[in-house]
Amino acid sequence: MTLDVTAPARPRTMRLRADASRNRERIVNAACEAIVEYGPDVPLDEVARRAGVGNATLYRHFSDRGELIRQVALAVMRRITQRAEALAEEPDPFGALERFVFQAAEERVGALCPMVSDTFDGHDPEVAQATESLQRATTALMTRAQDAGQLRTDVAVGDLMVALTQLTRPLPGVCAIGFDRFVQRHLQLFLDGLRAPARSTLEGTAATLEDLKGCHK
Repeated sequence: MTLDVTAPARPRTMRLRADASRNRERIVNAACEAIVEYGPDVPLDEVARRAGVGNATLYRHFSDRGELIRQVALAVMRRITQRAEALAEEPDPFGALERFVFQAAEERVGALCPMVSDTFDGHDPEVAQATESLQRATTALMTRAQDAGQLRTDVAVGDLMVALTQLTRPLPGVCAIGFDRFVQRHLQLFLDGLRAPARSTLEGTAATLEDLKGCHK
């Protein structure tokens, strides 16, 4: 009988891949927190320290700062999309939209927005796919609320994202830590303004994510 001497290698390979995947996830999460706190120029040594990995491990996964920032932004977009999709069948459409807004705010999209606009390549297929998925999931939440007569009909996903990013962005000279107490109040004020029946007439047309892309060109 011939023994297969390569058989034990498969579990070890799987463990190594799992470890690498966990390290990568830890680095991305640590980078997100550090960038929100210190900005995109945070030392990568600090990111590695927060992730609990060595510098060599960080550079093995991310060749440079730009690629790390790109992956942070993509991870945030995907998590926000997942949050929207998870709320798609909630019985109260406007309540689901409210929960989505506050959950998205937890991802610090306002603090990350300037970094994203400076780093992202709009022609990047991965970026395009993440953007499309986010728009589709968010639009579905808004459409349900509009169909239920709970959300004013003269707004679109771009309007929501503009408000979300602006209201969760720390003011110049204001520390990002502790800023959440203002964010919650202002987001609730914004959401109250979205309810139907509308108490005002908005100028212009509803904004889409495509409209927002044009602002960065």
